[in-house]
Amino acid sequence: MAAPLKATRSDGSTDAPVKILLVDDQPGRLLTYRAILEPLGEELVEASSGLDALKRLMEDDFALILLDVNMPGMDGFETASMIHQHPRFERTPIIFVTAVNVTDMDRLRGYKLGAVDYVMVPVIPEILRSKVVVLAELHRKRLELESTNAKLAAANEALQAEQARELEVLNESLRKANAALGAQNVALHDEIVERTRAEHALREADRRKDEFLATLAHELRNPLAPLQNAMNIRRLSNPDADDPLQGLMERQLALLVRLIDDLLDIARISQAKLTLRKHATSLREIVDSAVEIARPAIEQGEHELVVSLPVEPIRLVADQARLSQVFANLLNNAAKYSEPHGHIELAAQVVEGRVAVQVRDTGIGLTPDQVDSIFEMFSQVETAIDRTHGGLGIGLTLVRRLAEMHDGRVSVTSEGLGRGATFAVSWPLQPVDESTNVPAAPPVGATATVHKRVLVVDDNRDAADTLAMMIEMLGHDVRRLYDPHAVIADVTAFRPQVVFLDVGMPGLSGYELAPKLRALPGFDDLAIVAVTGWGQPEDRRRTREAGFDEHLVKPPPLEAIQRLCGEPVRPSGTPVHSDG
Repeated sequence: MAAPLKATRSDGSTDAPVKILLVDDQPGRLLTYRAILEPLGEELVEASSGLDALKRLMEDDFALILLDVNMPGMDGFETASMIHQHPRFERTPIIFVTAVNVTDMDRLRGYKLGAVDYVMVPVIPEILRSKVVVLAELHRKRLELESTNAKLAAANEALQAEQARELEVLNESLRKANAALGAQNVALHDEIVERTRAEHALREADRRKDEFLATLAHELRNPLAPLQNAMNIRRLSNPDADDPLQGLMERQLALLVRLIDDLLDIARISQAKLTLRKHATSLREIVDSAVEIARPAIEQGEHELVVSLPVEPIRLVADQARLSQVFANLLNNAAKYSEPHGHIELAAQVVEGRVAVQVRDTGIGLTPDQVDSIFEMFSQVETAIDRTHGGLGIGLTLVRRLAEMHDGRVSVTSEGLGRGATFAVSWPLQPVDESTNVPAAPPVGATATVHKRVLVVDDNRDAADTLAMMIEMLGHDVRRLYDPHAVIADVTAFRPQVVFLDVGMPGLSGYELAPKLRALPGFDDLAIVAVTGWGQPEDRRRTREAGFDEHLVKPPPLEAIQRLCGEPVRPSGTPVHSDG
């Protein structure tokens, strides 16, 4: 295959596009590379394997190679080794693309094989384009220099009989060209160093984002704890009352706790670290919860909502909160992208052993391109409507991931712009096994059979007071402390059987107090419970190592408090941590 003609100026330089070889076994990635690099105006050639890449190289000359490290058969390192064994390609620069963290040994190996840089997946378009621009321009300069050298050689043959002065003039021109190329190499090095610093800054910013989300979740849980405790006190004071407002507030408070947890889910979406808590539930419970969550958006748009469920109850095993989140996101999406007074319908049925739910709207609809990309991370519908739809663009991504985690699938259809959209979610109907039921919580308001002495320690007075009031209403003898420095003396005098201890207290933290309580003589059976806004695995490990028996995340649920106050104190001496 002959190389294409290039537009050449009189000085031998060229402005024609250079060829770039894109090597990846995944068509989706090749499509991504092409979308990122096509605006540069260079000629992009694709290869789906290492062998295919070698064939392309034998047919043409390339300015650089974008090479995937992890490919079946012959991987990126083996391909690079074979490329640079050929003298024709030994100067062709390679940019490795990898989806895993690169070790120093991998980098050294890659550089020995001719790599000039690494690019991590997901690819940052601006960074990849900048690297390719630099290497493409360097290739053009090399071609220009080769052309200049060839002309100089021809001129030298033709002018061997010329005077030495003319030859010196030509040599001086060549020295200046080399000096210019050296300056360009220095500039290229400086730009690569700057790009590397920018990549490090991006990684640091991502790390700080995760820390911020975790801290934000913790700080939001602290004021939620007394609110949750107050709701529990309200229910304990009148356990037999059928109070719709109480149930509404409890559900919305639970939703707020879940939304706080979702702040952390956002940071873990790409790592697929979301976990399910499956138990026996019903489709009606899931849909009712989703409708309640989405009701504010539906009412704000004055939409008509029609829910159609089978007459016979559909019992299933699933994560009720997560599936409610799926349908709440779809209902919110329908409300957000529909003009006021729209029509929204949620319909469900069981078909061939699968639960099938559809959410239809009469909103702005989707183009074929939008149908293909709507579930991608941070994807939002672009419309000409003069208003802001808002959102982070992760709602439908979560819908798809959560459906897949239930072995399900999600799809969308639309007849075009202005004609609404239909989202369909389906998953296998798993038989309900009694062993999967959530353990029955003690009746609300019931008093434990064993009355205990309980100490509540928290520098947040509202949290301490409401938790203590709730435990008192369960029939126990309770003291509360706001100063962590008074705990040792109070434990010695009061001799509690259970201590609910806040971890993050100023001056003396729960991590420091727990070992001191464990060291007190005569308190081998003392149960120490951590109550904290931090709930990640590392936080649970720290409380376990500090000597806590259990780890409750704020706001602590009533069922957990009843269980801890009703069970025998440290029956086995083995700490057990709760998801709270």
